[in-house]
Amino acid sequence: DNERTYKIMSLKELGHLQNHIQPSISSHILQLYLQYYHDLRLKRRLLRGTSGSNIDSYSLRPKPKVIFFDCDDCLYFDNWKIAGHLTTKIEDHCQEAFNLPNGRAYELYKEHGTCLRGLMAEGLIDRDCPKSIDGFLDKVHDLPIHQMLVPDDKLRQIILAIDPTIRKYVFTASVRHHAARCLQALGIDDLFDGIIDVKDCNFETKHSVSSFHIAMNKASVTNVEECIFLDDSLTNILAASQVGWRSVLVGTTGRDCGKKVTSEHAEAEIERIHDIEKILPEIFMHKY
Repeated sequence: DNERTYKIMSLKELGHLQNHIQPSISSHILQLYLQYYHDLRLKRRLLRGTSGSNIDSYSLRPKPKVIFFDCDDCLYFDNWKIAGHLTTKIEDHCQEAFNLPNGRAYELYKEHGTCLRGLMAEGLIDRDCPKSIDGFLDKVHDLPIHQMLVPDDKLRQIILAIDPTIRKYVFTASVRHHAARCLQALGIDDLFDGIIDVKDCNFETKHSVSSFHIAMNKASVTNVEECIFLDDSLTNILAASQVGWRSVLVGTTGRDCGKKVTSEHAEAEIERIHDIEKILPEIFMHKY
């Protein structure tokens, strides 16, 4: 009943109500009302499982402490050109080093979240042998990233405009040195508090909820509702929602199908990372 009251109450009615209740309660109601009005205006999904967006019990959400950005096809979008090059290098290496048939490496990626995890599952790479793992990761990520990406001044200004008290991490299923090269090429490598990569997550992918708990530990945050996650993968968005993170789907066209994709587990969806202010204006300190 209270939730229904906040939905239909006008500002005039709210002001009248505030005159008859304790100031602390009045302030809370006003913040809750404004948050809900804000959510409606931005057309955010109200999802089960998080207090600040829960359609069953709507309540005031905490201020975000950390934003986790995916790297590839999220912080930049190049029509999956780099992704295509990575896929080709992985396919070629798996055929040469492991004698896998054409297409099997991509199947392992689809089945396990990364080809590396698939190779470990198949017993082709020993997860207890850092030399073998590093050799694979170095080989397949050997791309001239600085020739493939250019500085993104608009993105730099967007990130600089985010509230500086909110920490920012790159959370990638790739390897650290690949993400670092991408950030350097985009001209934004100095704007993040750190990179959390597949090694940090014990080679778990973002399909697994355990990787999200590891990311929280790395970022020194304990409340799941203080985490915002931006990613282009529907599976990753699902896992984030299971943990309780607030999630935004970046990119609404599927790489494999070429059709529009959507996630019922994301509170919002945007075409490109540059649209972040449209759905998360409250995290910005000023206009850019």
